[in-house]
Amino acid sequence: MAEDGGVFPEHRGGKPGHTIMKTPIQDFLLKHAAKNPISFHMPGHKGSAFYKRFGYSEFLENIMDCDVTEIPGADNLFQTEGIIKEAQDRYAKLYGAKKSYLLINGTSGGIIAAILASVPKGKRIIMARNSHKSIFNALTLADIQPVYAYPDIIEEYGISGAISPEQIEGLLSANPDVEAVILPSPNYYGICCETEKIAEITHRYGKVLIVDEAHGAHLTFFNKYGIKGMPKSAGNSEADIVITSIHKTLGSFTQSALLNLNSERVDQYLLEDKLQCVESTSPSYILMAALDINASIIEEHGERIFNEWAENLDCFYENARNIRGLKLIDDIEGLDRTKLNFSLGGLGIPGNKLEEIMIGKYGIFIELYTGDLVMCMTGIGNTREHIMRLVDALAEVAAEYGVKSGAGAGIKAEADAGADADAGSAKLIVPKQAELFDIPIYKRRAPLSEAEGLICASSIIPYPPGIPLVCPGEKLNAETIEYIIRLRELGEKVIGVNGRSEILVGA
Repeated sequence: MAEDGGVFPEHRGGKPGHTIMKTPIQDFLLKHAAKNPISFHMPGHKGSAFYKRFGYSEFLENIMDCDVTEIPGADNLFQTEGIIKEAQDRYAKLYGAKKSYLLINGTSGGIIAAILASVPKGKRIIMARNSHKSIFNALTLADIQPVYAYPDIIEEYGISGAISPEQIEGLLSANPDVEAVILPSPNYYGICCETEKIAEITHRYGKVLIVDEAHGAHLTFFNKYGIKGMPKSAGNSEADIVITSIHKTLGSFTQSALLNLNSERVDQYLLEDKLQCVESTSPSYILMAALDINASIIEEHGERIFNEWAENLDCFYENARNIRGLKLIDDIEGLDRTKLNFSLGGLGIPGNKLEEIMIGKYGIFIELYTGDLVMCMTGIGNTREHIMRLVDALAEVAAEYGVKSGAGAGIKAEADAGADADAGSAKLIVPKQAELFDIPIYKRRAPLSEAEGLICASSIIPYPPGIPLVCPGEKLNAETIEYIIRLRELGEKVIGVNGRSEILVGA
């Protein structure tokens, strides 16, 4: 600091001979915030207005002074006896859990700990093939072998659906040595499994059921307040462990989550030991305070908030159905309506182009697109104004493009649509059942263009949604390689592919 107590000169623009200091991350964030963007992506709070609405401005104003460590009275995340225990007990009551644990490493940390506590090293687990990459990371850490359950494919939209109870029963019968079952519900697009039936089947075979409910923290409360048209929460379906990302759809900060232990089938103390193994020894009190605030807001205002949210969803679906040329995906069984899935592909507008228009012209940021399909993730902080801004923007885009294309009524000819879509996106590939080989011990890097027929040695993961396209032990085929190359050409992030377009394969 300068002698006068002010800011160093270089922070003010500097003097001759001084280097101007830059803060690229802060600069980006402040520039983005100044645009007053409309968020249809995670986190669910959607900005400071949500906390201010319910009287938590003081926390936002003093956030840096609230950044402390385990000082006297602050409790300890790994031996909770005071204020953190109070917060965890509140969550246990909210979710009806035996015990709840605050997570500051996201749902990913909770998933890894849950698997390590449920499956001994070197044993096997039944897992959904469309699981998040954190589950595959847990397998690597404990040398756990997967038995894959493949989701139904919803051919009309080219996306993964639910894991059926019948498939889980078949796998449990054929693999009596597995220790547990883990699956996502809802998946990234909001499609839920029949977790109640799957729990009954899993327990009948004497196994543990873990549910990755990262995208469904809100479902318990839609169920609690009797709001119709929403699938059942995994937490209400007898799953043994449910891990949920409070930050994704509710009101806490990014990276804050919750693990709910619901049964005696998993040793509580072993689970706690695994949690302290994978979480930071310097847990953020800012994140824990945000979790605490989220719980308080739901306790005091939950019924009002979730009914408003449901009304806003009804508003979107009612209005969206009147937009000609918009294909609305709302007819899938078990679909969480808070995920708004739609397409303007019939007008020749692929997902990447629609995202570009929505950001550039309307200041609306979506969660993700895959091919023509766009998903907008609503959250607890979205308002009716946000919903109507989205509806009006989609209507304008559909009408404007229809006029420009000369197709009339906002609908472009299908032949032209297909050509335009191919030019701006990659046709989505959903992982299908494949022969599994031993995961290579010895590895080498190979160019993608020369990898056909080789055994993958490290997961290849388009991000988002963070679901492995190719897993270790799977053979690479030409279609998948072409898809990965196309994603890279479009500037998409694909974890597992380096800057020279090389991947790890068996030596």
